[in-house]
Amino acid sequence: MCARLARVSGLTADHLRRLAREAGGDLERLCDPAVIARVDLPPAVRQSLTVPDQTALRADLDWCAASGAQVLLCIDEAYPFQLAAIRDAPAALYVLGSVQALMAPQLAMVGSRSPTPGGRSIAREFAATLARWGLTITSGLATGIDAASHEGALEAGDTIAVLGSGLDRIYPPENANLARRIRDRGALVSEFPPRTRPARQNFPRRNRIISGLALGTLVVEAAAESGSLITARWAGEQGREVFAIPGPIRSPLSRGCHKLIRDGAHLVETPAEVLPEIHFSLKNQILMTDPPGAPAAAPLDKDYEMLLDALDFEPVTLDTLAARSGLSGESIASMLLILELQGRVSPYPGGRYGRLGTDR
Repeated sequence: MCARLARVSGLTADHLRRLAREAGGDLERLCDPAVIARVDLPPAVRQSLTVPDQTALRADLDWCAASGAQVLLCIDEAYPFQLAAIRDAPAALYVLGSVQALMAPQLAMVGSRSPTPGGRSIAREFAATLARWGLTITSGLATGIDAASHEGALEAGDTIAVLGSGLDRIYPPENANLARRIRDRGALVSEFPPRTRPARQNFPRRNRIISGLALGTLVVEAAAESGSLITARWAGEQGREVFAIPGPIRSPLSRGCHKLIRDGAHLVETPAEVLPEIHFSLKNQILMTDPPGAPAAAPLDKDYEMLLDALDFEPVTLDTLAARSGLSGESIASMLLILELQGRVSPYPGGRYGRLGTDR
């Protein structure tokens, strides 16, 4: 029944929820003509529900059995609650990989398909840091910033790819190996049935799922007419936070991000600046992953020891810390957040940090 419902073109989550109410929650009665007759549905949806394409349905079932794909309906408990809350949520999702991954707190990361080397590096570094802190990184498997974000996340945590095609048609094909790695460490997701080609009109719909799954959307590099801005617009309409990384004023790939910032997106320069805006508590993540009875402050690795040695009990700036320690500014910002949560350092006005008196 799940595969039959997932193949009905034009069936929305709202339609399916109303059918479920009329059927008294009985999945097997959702396509009962008497139930269908009591729900206001478009004629094409009503026809597809009543007389399914049996050939296509058999092919779908065969593919699901062979691939291990699962079909999630919006009325299932495992359907991601973040996505369920948006207007025009998909009635069904095809999933390859971990269904549980869809429930994790997520940040969407999107951007240009032809980024600068610097933009690609920033996306990878942000994704790796945020994944290390417990956020699942969600993107669209496209070349460029999407792929860099997935790759960065895979260095330290989980990632989800949302496709604009059937899951049996990985697009772009050059990311097939990346898709296999994502399936192993997260999930591949699509609302489109198997054998659906990656048509142009599918991608704006794909983008609403990327933003809908996430607590917020971060745009790394984007031209003025970039498709990434569609994802950001969806995020805003869905009541989710939008972030953008600024760039050189003469770069065409900065224009989309700068437009978002002018329109109210959060300007971010470090991964740590994302967390408070999406109400993601790193402290809770640390507590959740620490074994019972573990000390509040875990032993530090070499880089953290170097950073603490560079800190005085008199507050100093990040530039001073970079000069003293030899660490990058982005690494220092991330490490200071961890040290602050462990009670080893404290922030001060003017972007300065100092060691706490108890950490001697």
